[in-house]
Order: sequence, then C-alpha cells, then structure tokens
Amino acid sequence: MYYVSMKSHNIGENLATEQYLMNNKKFDEPLLLFYYEEPCIIVGRNQNTQEEINQKYVQEHNIRVTRRLSGGGAVYQDLGNLCFSFVVDSNSEEFGDFKSFTKPIVDALHKMGATTAEVSGRNDILVDGKKFSGNAMYTRNGKTFSHGTLMLNVDLDVVTHALNVPEDKIASKGIKSVRSRVTNLRPYLDKEYQDIDVPTFRDILLKELFNVDDLADIKDREVKVTDDDQKEIDKLYEQYYNNWDWVYGKSPEFTVKKRQHFDYGTIDARLNVDDGKINNIKFYGDFFEPEDVSALADKLTGVKYDRDDLASALADVNLAKYFVGISKEQLVDLLA
Repeated sequence: MYYVSMKSHNIGENLATEQYLMNNKKFDEPLLLFYYEEPCIIVGRNQNTQEEINQKYVQEHNIRVTRRLSGGGAVYQDLGNLCFSFVVDSNSEEFGDFKSFTKPIVDALHKMGATTAEVSGRNDILVDGKKFSGNAMYTRNGKTFSHGTLMLNVDLDVVTHALNVPEDKIASKGIKSVRSRVTNLRPYLDKEYQDIDVPTFRDILLKELFNVDDLADIKDREVKVTDDDQKEIDKLYEQYYNNWDWVYGKSPEFTVKKRQHFDYGTIDARLNVDDGKINNIKFYGDFFEPEDVSALADKLTGVKYDRDDLASALADVNLAKYFVGISKEQLVDLLA
C-alpha cells in the first residue's frame, strides 16, 4: 500500500487531487489518502445543493460548499474531521462493499479504545450507536475510490445549523440526506488519546495501518505530488470543485415555496429552478403593488438562485413599485 498526506486544507483542492491520482496514476498496490479541511459542506453527486444547506448561515460563516463525484448524502467538515480514501482497482472490491474498505480503519480504532466502533447500515461507522463516519464510493476507468469521514472533534453545533435547511417547502428529484444522531470520536478513545489533534490522529492511524512504530519506516511508501501533477490538479479544481455550475447548476430541477408575513402584507413566492437558475417565479399574497409584480418576476427569471445574485438583480430595482413597505433585504432573505 502507498499513501498521501495532503497538505491543503481546501476541500476542493483535496477532492481534485483524489480524482487526479485515481485517474492518472498507476499503482501496483492500493493507495491511501488522508486529508482534512477548513469548514465546508460536500454534497453528493445526485443531490440538490440548495435543498441540503442553510444558505444564509453558510454564507455568513464562510463555509465552503462543493459537490463530490461520489453519491450519498451531504456532510459538514472542519479541521476537527479527518478524511480517508482508499483507491483500488475496481475488480479488486465489490462496488458498495463499504465494510471491506473501512475494516482496517475500524480495527485501528479498536486498538485506540473505541471498541464499540462498527460498520452499520449502508455506509456508516457508529460508536455506541452514534454516527461519526459516513462513506461514499465512486468507480471509473477500472479504478474505485471509497472515501469517508472520521469526526474526531467537529463543531457539532455548526453541523446542526449549516445542514439544517429552513422549513420551506422544497420539492425536487435530488437524493436527500438522512439526518441521524452524530457524535465525535475522541471521547470514546483511550485516555492517552483524549487530547490528540487531527494531524496526530492521522499519523497514529498511518502507523497502525502500516504496522510500523515510526513513519520514517514507510517513507518509501509515500507518494509525492509533483509540480506537473499540481498543474493538472488545479485544472480539475477549477473545472469541478470551484465551479458554480458543478456545485449548484448540477442540482436537479426543483420547486420552492417561500411564504412570509410582513407588516405591510404577506408574500407567497413560488419558484421553479433548473440548472441552478430561476426559470419561473410567481408572487402571490395580500401585499400592495402600485405596478404589476409580474414585471419583477420577469427581471428575476434567468438569475442564479443564489443570495448574492438575487441581491445584484434587485440592486437597481425600485422595490416600492411592487411591494409597499418591504425592503430589498427582506425580499432576498425570503427568496434565498
């Protein structure tokens, strides 16, 4: 087995590296990758991004959002989470057999004191019945990667808010995440591991997985990313993980109903969004409109369904012509 310890804390860059190594490098043994990121949300390949995130909270807290190649549900990560990924020939493991991929990790955690850690359901790892790891899989061109999370010391309060979609009615064909009880792993480890940080956790797992006492003993197993490799990785990053069309525009068509009562009346907005852009919007309610609100709807048609883009589209609009007593900020808050 070979391994890579990624230096970047940008989830997009790390996913691009994973994709590049899988598709462009040949290894005669499996490849193990470890990486950890600054606050981010990663939605599954077939999910509706807007449906999975609390967009206002995400923007206010500078949480990066991206989409991965693999399926499954949305996850929140921060610097208290460690990601692992195994890259193998696709004929060496049955697709969907998460237990085989995660067994070495679970065995290592048992040695660290988390003796109740176990693979459960389709793709989760639990400890004392609570989830601390979700896993997803992707196969292409004869290679498969299975990647997962290990919540060592994640800010669980942020998880609740960032993935806690407001209770507006959203109907889409996207695959929805299943909310389950989550926990951090650190409290379940032996006393000597109670205060470890993520880099230390990573190094302990590396030594356990390679059955060595010193990482110097496996330096010949470490894969280095060259400057030429990095140029290609940067291209993938821009093509996918830092690309609005990939992250939001790939969301399935969906409809949104947004309704709120203001001092000057109620607005009931119905939106249809496709490829991440508004293709139809209608306003209902008992608000006062000096001019026909359909003109405003026409102005918003074709706009990206994103808070900043909605605000820009309304920047030169005299909103009082359509909604008396309701500000642009209030309307953007309602729609977004």
